[in-house]
Amino acid sequence: MDEGCAVASVLGMLEEREAVARVRVEGLREEAARLAEVLEAAEIELDRRVIAREELVEALAASAAETTAVSGAETEQKEEPSRVPVPGSTVPPWREGLPVTVLAPDYQRILGMVEEWRSAGKGPLKAKEIAVQLGLETVPAKVEGVRSKARRLAERGWLVQETSGMFSAGQRPVAVPDAGSSA
Repeated sequence: MDEGCAVASVLGMLEEREAVARVRVEGLREEAARLAEVLEAAEIELDRRVIAREELVEALAASAAETTAVSGAETEQKEEPSRVPVPGSTVPPWREGLPVTVLAPDYQRILGMVEEWRSAGKGPLKAKEIAVQLGLETVPAKVEGVRSKARRLAERGWLVQETSGMFSAGQRPVAVPDAGSSA
């Protein structure tokens, strides 16, 4: 009978361990469900913030275009000093007669380098090649910065972005002051 008690006590221990494991699994399921709800709320908040930033950038670009159009009309009446762009400023949409000097210096250098590349009869460039031509280190942070700026220029019509992700100057000539300097 001792053998029967030993089997019963081992069976009882296994049942206790199973019950503890079941409680733990149920607790983890509840925690996972709670975390899924928290993740969903965080993703919604992130989406809202991305949309808000994109809307602000579009509004600022539209405002800059309107200001440029209004100041163009005012220039006919009186000559006013040109504003010097600051690094990180918005890129206005390209239009005929808009000088490249409305762009921040980094954008001017990218645009000038891509234009020089095209005038030399060479094809479109990857962001890494643009970074090399500008004399930048080819570390991911620098290349991504160049890619971001080139995309912004392409979105606003200053450059052409090929389907392969490469950039070219397009067909319009661009005169860029100090295009040869490095960023």
